[in-house]
Amino acid sequence: MDAGANAYRRFLDGDDGAMTEILRAYREGLTLFLNGYTKNFSDAEDLAQEVFVRLAVKKPPYRGDAALGTWLYAIGRNLALDHLRRQKRAPIPAEDPADADRTDAEAIYLGKEKNETLWRVMGTLPDAYREILFLTYFEGLPNKAAARVLRKSTHSVETLVHRARRALRTALEKEGFDNESL
Repeated sequence: MDAGANAYRRFLDGDDGAMTEILRAYREGLTLFLNGYTKNFSDAEDLAQEVFVRLAVKKPPYRGDAALGTWLYAIGRNLALDHLRRQKRAPIPAEDPADADRTDAEAIYLGKEKNETLWRVMGTLPDAYREILFLTYFEGLPNKAAARVLRKSTHSVETLVHRARRALRTALEKEGFDNESL
């Protein structure tokens, strides 16, 4: 059982400090993931907050068949898709890190020039590629967990990862990166 699952079980048993642990562990990554859907960091923060509010207030049952982070990302993804449906707009690429509303957490995460170029190039990739690269590389989810978040088969995710990596490599090479710096 992962640390997040233990913290959630402690929270359900009455340990309010466990929710703080969950927030610290997953808030930044979940917000950045949701930002890929909303292209609005403020909306992404609101959606991430809604995930944690639902967790704290509704206390949904956690079956434990996936890591807690995978479960939270799936909840967040569903909320983001609902949000986009309400806004009647399609998912669009992640925002450029040079945007003025970038937070300190994002600045730390993407602070170096190489990472900024990577983020900008990822924003030019199709949504499905950007999404799978974020889950598997930035968040370190295994393909099986990413498949659960995206509601796809593991084989589909493996194929998507391969294609996304190839597309990212091609785009980065156009930006002047060589294979050694990738």
